[in-house]
Amino acid sequence: MSMQPASTEIASRTAAIIQELEGLEGPLLPILHGIQEEFGHVPQEALPVIAEALNISRAEVHGVVTFYHDYRSHPAGRHVLKLCQAEACQSMGSDAIAAKLKQLLGIGFHETARDGSVTLEPVYCLGLCACAPSAMLDGEVIGRLNDEKLDEIVTEVRS
Repeated sequence: MSMQPASTEIASRTAAIIQELEGLEGPLLPILHGIQEEFGHVPQEALPVIAEALNISRAEVHGVVTFYHDYRSHPAGRHVLKLCQAEACQSMGSDAIAAKLKQLLGIGFHETARDGSVTLEPVYCLGLCACAPSAMLDGEVIGRLNDEKLDEIVTEVRS
């Protein structure tokens, strides 16, 4: 069994995702979601394949990828922690929570810990305004963040 070069493998897997989804109305976002689900991020090598298949420029594809916070250009850590930064959470102390969390994890927003354990991302509303400040860890929402919950989160992502 011969190993394909990484870019060839990315291109062929991207083409398969495009073929499955290009018939949708406005297929770019579903295709990008499919690619991120497949690779854990949207590799640069996928952009020209998408652009050619949808007959749009690489710049348009790049613009969409960089505009939406959900798309990553690099693989995330084993855990993804999203911390709400919207107004309701800010009014309930999310700035202090963010500062403490960054210090505990040793990373900032849009960064992944050196050991690959966790990626920290800002989000702008999780819909838990009544339980602010809030976060989402691997798709599970956490409301009313406090020091105790932060310690639990850090313990979980490091285990």
